[in-house]
Amino acid sequence: MSQELRDESPTRRRSTPAEWIGVGVLALILVVGLTWSKWMPYWDKAWTIAATSAWSGEPLFAAAGDTVSLAGAWTFTLVYFDAVWKALLVALLVAAAIDALVPRDWLVRLMNRPSHGGQSLVGASLSLPSMMCTCCAAPVTAGLRGSGVRRSAALAYWVGNPLLNPAVLIFLALVLPWQYVATRVVVGLLIVIGASALIGRWLSGRAEAVPLAAPEQPVPLRSLPVRFARSLARFGLVLIPEHIVLVFLIGLVSPWLTGMYGLDAQVGALAIVLAVIVGTLLVIPTGGEIPIIVALLGVGVGAGTTGALLITLPALSVPSMVMVGKALGWRATTAMATAVALGGLLAAAMVALLG
Repeated sequence: MSQELRDESPTRRRSTPAEWIGVGVLALILVVGLTWSKWMPYWDKAWTIAATSAWSGEPLFAAAGDTVSLAGAWTFTLVYFDAVWKALLVALLVAAAIDALVPRDWLVRLMNRPSHGGQSLVGASLSLPSMMCTCCAAPVTAGLRGSGVRRSAALAYWVGNPLLNPAVLIFLALVLPWQYVATRVVVGLLIVIGASALIGRWLSGRAEAVPLAAPEQPVPLRSLPVRFARSLARFGLVLIPEHIVLVFLIGLVSPWLTGMYGLDAQVGALAIVLAVIVGTLLVIPTGGEIPIIVALLGVGVGAGTTGALLITLPALSVPSMVMVGKALGWRATTAMATAVALGGLLAAAMVALLG
């Protein structure tokens, strides 16, 4: 076991009522918030898709228009936040609860396993029920990292939310050929568990590691509301304006970027590389890759290009990377972006071969 991991093994102590109440509040936020923002809407959507065998609604980027304009960028921003505001609100509440209410040694015992592979498995498992897009998972990832959770676990939680989302896998199975579902599962697992573990191992012990102060002093019950309000304000005041600005910029350039997909028939394999780059940069809500892929297949875009977008569009985006960059470290963030890009190339090959 590395010195880094040994240093973060907290001494067990008797839990206080305030700590149990804090964990209970987090559990309540998770159950109520996710039921409202994710579980019930996805349940209804799954039944609708099963009955119609079609995805309703246009791709998100249609909101930005066909030409670059401030009005189109603002419309894109409004449409995007209309799709994600519930999940983003829940994510901010969860991040604040993790930061202010949950004992850090509890999180460390849960997620900081002796091996980086074990950490990645825990992070991936915890990502499955939250089912957030990459940007909504970013505040929670930052909260986990700030509480002393190791990189491998935090990275796996961050990318596991969009890539292994059970609801999206069901949607894919109902709308697209089986090759896309198989590719998403295989490549998603390689990125979420494999790449997260490798990146955590590579960066183990570097300066940007977040140490856990020990022993942690018990927090009085009466201070919990103030701590929670302070954490929520800090996350909200930093991340929300940053998110709005970055989504607006994506909306401003998206007509130009998405126009490159039309090069599929002209430039051949280069279109896949362009799709990987563009897909890694653009921002979409949960499941937003599905109508884009359906639309592209409808106009004859190849399996390679759509396979690349199957991974790169949901996994990361510029706003998401900026929001977690400081918490995870820019080396780790850049390494994960590279892993997602390579995963997009692998997905392109898999969809083409399986087809």
